[in-house]
Amino acid sequence: MVSKLKQPYIHVVTIENLPGYTVKEVKGLVWGTTVRSKFLGTEILALLKVMVGGEIKDYTSMLNEARRYVIERMVDNARALGANAVIGVRTGTSTQTIPGAAEIFAYGTAVVVEPVKRGKQ
Repeated sequence: MVSKLKQPYIHVVTIENLPGYTVKEVKGLVWGTTVRSKFLGTEILALLKVMVGGEIKDYTSMLNEARRYVIERMVDNARALGANAVIGVRTGTSTQTIPGAAEIFAYGTAVVVEPVKRGKQ
C-alpha cells in the first residue's frame, strides 16, 4: 500500500478559485460521506448534558474526526480523477438517517490547476 505522504498534494479550498493558480480542467463533483454514532452509554450521558446545557465533548470530537475523514475521502476521489485541487468545498451534517446517528459529508469540484505564469523580468 502506498503511503499517503508519497501521494501528490491536493489543494482543498472553500473558495471558487485558488489564488496564484489557473483552472485548466474541471474533473467534476467529488464527495466523501460517513455515518457515525456513539455507543448507548454516551447517548445517555449526552441526553443528560442536553438537559443541563453545555458542550457534549464526545460528540464534538466524533464530528471533528468524521469531518477530517470525509475530506480525506473526497480528496481520494479527486486524486482518482486526476485532479490536483478541490475548490468550492462545503461540509454538512444530517441527522435524518438512523436514530442516534449522524451523516457527515463534504463535497466540492475536482479540478486541475497550474500556477499562474508570471511575466519575464
